Amino acid sequence: MAMIDLDYKLLDLYRGLVVRKDVVRSVKGGANVPVFVLEYLLANSCSTDDEEKIKAGVANVKKVLHDHYVDPDQANLVQMKIRERGTYKIIDKISVKLDSHSDKYWAQLSNLNINDANISDSLVTEHEKMMTGGIWAVIDVDYDPEFCVINKKKHPFIISKIRPIQLSNFDEDKLARTRQHFSDAEWMDLLLRSGGYEPESAGMTPRIKMLLLSRFIPLVEANFNMAELGPRSSGKSYVFKELSPYSMLVSGGQGTAASLFANNSNGQIGAVGRWDAICFDESTDELFKDREVVPLMKDYMESGSFSRVGKSGEKSAAASIILNGNINQPVETVLQSSHLFSPFSDKINSDTAFLDRLSFFLPGWEVIKFGPENFTNHFGFSSDFFSEFLHSQRRSNYTDAIDEYFTLGGQMKQRDTKPVRKTVSGLIKLMHPDGKYTKENVREYLTWAIEMRRRVKEQLKRIGGMEFWDTNFSFIDKETQEETFVNLPEERGQFLIEDSPLQPGTCYTAVCNGDNTALIKVEVIKLAGNGKLSISGSASAAQREDIKNAYNYLRANERSFLSADHSLSRLDITVQLTSLLGACPDGGVGAAAFISIVSSIYGKNLKSAGGAIGNISIGGAIERAINFNDKVAVLSDNGARTVAVPMDNLSELATLPSSVLSKTDTPFYTSAQTLLQKLILS
Repeated sequence: MAMIDLDYKLLDLYRGLVVRKDVVRSVKGGANVPVFVLEYLLANSCSTDDEEKIKAGVANVKKVLHDHYVDPDQANLVQMKIRERGTYKIIDKISVKLDSHSDKYWAQLSNLNINDANISDSLVTEHEKMMTGGIWAVIDVDYDPEFCVINKKKHPFIISKIRPIQLSNFDEDKLARTRQHFSDAEWMDLLLRSGGYEPESAGMTPRIKMLLLSRFIPLVEANFNMAELGPRSSGKSYVFKELSPYSMLVSGGQGTAASLFANNSNGQIGAVGRWDAICFDESTDELFKDREVVPLMKDYMESGSFSRVGKSGEKSAAASIILNGNINQPVETVLQSSHLFSPFSDKINSDTAFLDRLSFFLPGWEVIKFGPENFTNHFGFSSDFFSEFLHSQRRSNYTDAIDEYFTLGGQMKQRDTKPVRKTVSGLIKLMHPDGKYTKENVREYLTWAIEMRRRVKEQLKRIGGMEFWDTNFSFIDKETQEETFVNLPEERGQFLIEDSPLQPGTCYTAVCNGDNTALIKVEVIKLAGNGKLSISGSASAAQREDIKNAYNYLRANERSFLSADHSLSRLDITVQLTSLLGACPDGGVGAAAFISIVSSIYGKNLKSAGGAIGNISIGGAIERAINFNDKVAVLSDNGARTVAVPMDNLSELATLPSSVLSKTDTPFYTSAQTLLQKLILS
């Protein structure tokens, strides 16, 4: 490997705390152990540029792994060695469970395939994380067939000593003292290489670097709730599985109220109180085992505390929550028909109260799929040192750093400002452990934080609810009073309503029942026939009734709207409804159906990006649009420039957000005739 200047600088400043990452990979290829375990073993012997010493260090580590690491295929052989020698030292993952029937703890050794090893109460108390997912450690296992016999069954394996694989001490001030020797770009490259990434490889744009860096935020910022949706092989779970002994990876569907929060029988706190970060992998599948977990998680994600009935009572904790999921379609396709939370588990993907508690939505679909060239061959912090650095930063707080230079726009509510502040704080902890940052640093981090929080709100807006519609987030420079609005890359050019005169027979509308909102495209085709009306597509019973009423009103009043050459008696009309976004069975499509039928018959275009809400009764009465705000807002947000509105909704116009009024005209109509005048092009 060709050394670069940054490698020499790291060896000069952090010898014994940095390792060459290609050496780690060469050893890991033959051992199924987490990276932080390997780098703990490699750091002292391989933190050098001397190739001979590196080779000797690698040989020593390989010997240690050969002699003491338990390969699952060799479990029976290692058990035999423990029996023959009476005691044996192993490297394995150890977890503990309480058997309440016998009032006894049993240790489980993952690779050794032992589920009933004896372990003392004092060792369990000393290493409580064994109760919530387990830890990797150097373990002394003794053998005594007479030590524990229950119902004539012998339990001969005994855990006598445990040494967790992590640094024995950490000099936090060392990073603060030495950060000044690195530029911001060098420091970011160092952090990324410490995570195994090669920042100078193909495809590593500045934005990709920031996305990868952001995966570390939950490890430095307490109670930071993040979601990432992306393709497979993009490293979503790697950080939480391999890099830190302070994080925990939970496979889909394995989380229970007792294991995550508290055991009601003894009051013992669960994983949220013992880990810095808990990552739920494959969140697109089943997420939790217990139905009780979702409300508990909502409470915890909001306040950092929770309460279960029983001995546990109210408890506080600091673990960050990460939801990782896979996306199997292009993001543009998902946005055209649904929202970006839809791939997640059905238990949460439409629960706006749960989703609103997410601080940060990382667009994992932008992250490159990793190939060999994207993994670094250069020096980075050893994972045990790096994880201690991340863990130590949780005690710092920079949530007020924004206030020195900027104010947040008025569109942002408390649930928006809190996560934005925590994101900025997390990035400062990562990039400036000495606490020295500039206004431009804060501007960059603030823009990033607002984008990631706005992505959450944009999806909530798509799911429905007037409370989420004002997403035009901004910040204001205190010195210049310049206001900067932050947009989302995936929202540009994603309007579902085309900005051009609509084809004859086409109009857009929206329906809403207060909880769910749907954007609907109405299309009408006329054919020579004998007066038949057909309705197809996604129309519900209520929507079919609206269409029939509008059609029958038109048929009863042909002389007012149609010439003799365009009589409905000589035409067959087909009305098709297509739900473009969301789902809602409620009615309210009559006005759009009426104008679509008339424009189709005459071959007239509607105004560019036009829509209509409201109903026309069989007698021609114009019915007020229920949930007026939600309907206009969903049309406007998806590109409608003109939305015809019943006059009875005039009093509600002032309740529309300014962001809607600024881009969508809302002409009012009092009759079917004025509806045509408002929308059909002359």
